[in-house]
Amino acid sequence: MSHIYNLAIIGAGPAGIATAVESYLQGIRDIVLLEKDENHNSTIRKYYKDNKRVDKDWKGQKVELDGRIYFVDGTKETTLDFFDEILENHSVELQTHVEVQSIQKQEGCFEVFMAGKSIKAKHVVVTIGRMGKPNKPSYKIPAGIKKKIGYTLDGCDEGEKILVVGGGDSAIEYAVDLSEKNEVSICYRRETFRRANPTNQRDIANAIMHKEVEPILGIDIDSLEDEDGKVKVIFTQGETQIFDRVIYAIGGTTPSSFLASAGIQEEDGKPVHDDNYETNIEGLFVAGDITQESGGSIALGLNHGYAIACFIQQKNKI
Repeated sequence: MSHIYNLAIIGAGPAGIATAVESYLQGIRDIVLLEKDENHNSTIRKYYKDNKRVDKDWKGQKVELDGRIYFVDGTKETTLDFFDEILENHSVELQTHVEVQSIQKQEGCFEVFMAGKSIKAKHVVVTIGRMGKPNKPSYKIPAGIKKKIGYTLDGCDEGEKILVVGGGDSAIEYAVDLSEKNEVSICYRRETFRRANPTNQRDIANAIMHKEVEPILGIDIDSLEDEDGKVKVIFTQGETQIFDRVIYAIGGTTPSSFLASAGIQEEDGKPVHDDNYETNIEGLFVAGDITQESGGSIALGLNHGYAIACFIQQKNKI
């Protein structure tokens, strides 16, 4: 407890890794990355199917990279390899399987609390991705079918009748991928998949045309019931269908309670920060998806990390 890190970063996704590496390149040392899962970039590992394309310019938004991390378009696998390499080439301590519970500011530093231990740091950057806390339906899920409800492809078995709920890129990719070995339907409250990127719009249209995926569009779900261990889905128009499994891909939310416990102010559902991504608490920063500015853009997350690293170095002359 006597040791004080220069920089502690919560979340080892693109923004977190960029903050660590760009800080190292700025001459800052004694950096620790804290990750609750078993490895960095857990969102990419969990929510991206194998060989999924990963674009620098998310949804076509052109972003010029400001820092010294040169990221290019690739696949899930090449992207993970890329971040493996830059972590290996810079002296950044990565602690995995540690879930941060709270942050408290003390005189001259912060104390970051985890299960069974805590660390101290002069600066803290929160880069928790919103997909780390996936949106869940507002209606109750009966206890008997909770194991049949998922938010990723984990647990899906071949030959199941599956309902995917959502109309974004992840929902479409799940439905198309599962349709190779399962009977799949996709439920979306709108009539079209206009939120998705053009490639996924084309893929889902093709899957529907060839009757590989059944569309349930312009309708929502009212409730779920346990039907002898299967999931009975009751739609808002009163119709029902029974599925072996339901997967929700309806986005994620900012962990507001965690931010509030640290004293970080929010407006319109996102943390308040200045141009350097410093919050209302001096020395405490936010970066990446949690700002809702990047919204899944790796390039913007990298730029957040660079801006924070430059600010800390210039302010403190580390």
